[in-house]
Amino acid sequence: MGRTSKDKRDVYYRLAKENGWRARSAFKLLQLDEEFRLFQGVTRAVDLCAAPGSWSQVLSRKIGSPQGSGHVVAVDLQAMAPLPGVLQIQGDITQLSTAEDIIRLFEGCPADLVVCDGAPDVTGLHELDEYMQAQLLLAALNIATHVLKPGGCFVAKIFRGQDVTLIYSQLHVFFSSVLCAKPRSSRKASSEAFAVCQGYAPPEGFLLDLTKPLPDCSYSKGLHQLDGPTHSIVPFVTCGDLSSYDSDLGYPLDLEDGSEHKYTPPM
Repeated sequence: MGRTSKDKRDVYYRLAKENGWRARSAFKLLQLDEEFRLFQGVTRAVDLCAAPGSWSQVLSRKIGSPQGSGHVVAVDLQAMAPLPGVLQIQGDITQLSTAEDIIRLFEGCPADLVVCDGAPDVTGLHELDEYMQAQLLLAALNIATHVLKPGGCFVAKIFRGQDVTLIYSQLHVFFSSVLCAKPRSSRKASSEAFAVCQGYAPPEGFLLDLTKPLPDCSYSKGLHQLDGPTHSIVPFVTCGDLSSYDSDLGYPLDLEDGSEHKYTPPM
């Protein structure tokens, strides 16, 4: 009571600032890792649509140099401030040259993990936003097929909507396990979730081609295929234990030493 609307901002924004994360989305990847152990055994990771860099920060601290023996490559159309332990590519994820640059930075080795937290500018027209996000996810998946090793993992943001089961079916063609995960740091009121795809195994006869979108290909594996309106239902998993902050609730911002909270606008 009596607090301004600015003082009631999401607690994850404050936690991100206190912990040196560039955005609160860092907690989403951390909570996904808590649930799925995404970083276990990973030495090479790619962050697509990386700006402003919070997921690259997480990957750097978890597996990247100098903390570990791994390597992290961040890709985005925009220039991004440097991060320790992260190699950056300013490029388009729909271009073959970008995939070649990633492999070159990994000295010819494939990646163990590819993540993508990118999203288009939201219009407020839900069906259009869901379609645009699905196309971005497929673009990320397409480049992942060029750089990901067999058995590798792919994690990407998805907007759940009426036709989301079609996307799941397309992902099932390439991965043995596909789950829909919702971190506790993601607002419940948002349709945002994350497709967690493990066990990369492209279908027999699949040809790498960044010039064509995946839905135009006609490959199949078991009951899943990319030829026709096939739909797949996948398990839904919530990440982050009950002691985690709820991103849909406001929390008091009183500091532990009793000093008054001072609002700082975002950069």
